[in-house]
Amino acid sequence: MFQTQKTIENHRPQPGNQLRPGLEGVPVTQSSICDIDGNHGKLTYRGYPISELAAHSSFLETSYLLIWGNLPTAEELKVFEKEVQMHRRVSFRVRDMMKCFPATGHPMDALQSSAASLGLFYSRRAIDNPQYIYDAVVRLIAKIPTMVAAFQLIRKGQDPIQPRDDLAYSANFLYMLTDREPDPLAARIFDRCLILHAEHSLNASTFSARVTASTLTDPYAVVASAVGTLAGPLHGGANEDVIAMLEEIGSPEKARSYLDEAISNKRKIMGFGHREYRVKDPRASILQGLAEELFARFGKDEMYDVAKALEEEAATSLGSKGIYPNVDFYSGLVYRKLGIPRDLFTPVFAISRVAGWLAHWREQLGANRIFRPSQIYTGVPSRTWKAVEDRPTSIGA
Repeated sequence: MFQTQKTIENHRPQPGNQLRPGLEGVPVTQSSICDIDGNHGKLTYRGYPISELAAHSSFLETSYLLIWGNLPTAEELKVFEKEVQMHRRVSFRVRDMMKCFPATGHPMDALQSSAASLGLFYSRRAIDNPQYIYDAVVRLIAKIPTMVAAFQLIRKGQDPIQPRDDLAYSANFLYMLTDREPDPLAARIFDRCLILHAEHSLNASTFSARVTASTLTDPYAVVASAVGTLAGPLHGGANEDVIAMLEEIGSPEKARSYLDEAISNKRKIMGFGHREYRVKDPRASILQGLAEELFARFGKDEMYDVAKALEEEAATSLGSKGIYPNVDFYSGLVYRKLGIPRDLFTPVFAISRVAGWLAHWREQLGANRIFRPSQIYTGVPSRTWKAVEDRPTSIGA
């Protein structure tokens, strides 16, 4: 359909409109899922403090809360857990496809492709059907961990390990990675990590999910687009970089000199600072406690002392600027102690964050309008077309 000149003019930014790079601070939707008080270090899911959920809930119960709006009854939780358990396995066709992926490929790329492929099997675009929505939620929460674990073994030349129906959600994932039933403490701590990463308002991957959802495509495409966004180094993967940074520092005594050099060279200090928080990320505090629980049971990670020293030094240099440890600072140490390979840290992030993405998908469908922001045009104002023989012989001519 052709637009009239008047319609086009109405869609152009009016004089005085200010560009906000990255949409920083610009509200683009309303949401009742997650609330962040960055000045006081508070994070709530549907009104529940993250500390209470991490202490008392399970990942599947928290996922139900995020997606459906309320904590489930005992019967609802039992049914939901059973449904997820029944849908953990993936089609042999998906596994065969993953065997064709290059072993050197990043697991996030494998996950994005695998998540998108689910749409070929289950997509009916029936997003006005409550049963379709429920089934899609169950399938994605159930199958994403299986696909992450499967690619980890496939790239090592091994066959994927089938899920065990007698193991709970987090214990089953750790089992599929190692073919060993995990220690109950390790499984519980991993489950708490998933709760901490399940949702965090309108971050880049969640915004990507909502934009994709606004087109009314299927939820498998929504999750695949969010995985692709999370794969970027400015969003997911920072906990991998934290481990590399701690190893570069090497010992607690070198934390001060590393910090001073990084500040003087305006180098990013991985795991510090957050767009929302001006105090220590509440998830970082909980993760630090989880790390200490693991170390008390299974032995200390020498990099933990380096991390603590760096945090103490940074408090004096950066605290006045509101720069404190974020969720990535201690999570890598926890995952490493759990035996999770470093390049699986971000796929594990995706396993948990799929709950938040699906919550925002459902919310977007409830009052949908396709995202179509405006832009400020900075190109050439007007040109006259010339036949190719009349054009300059070089770009600079």
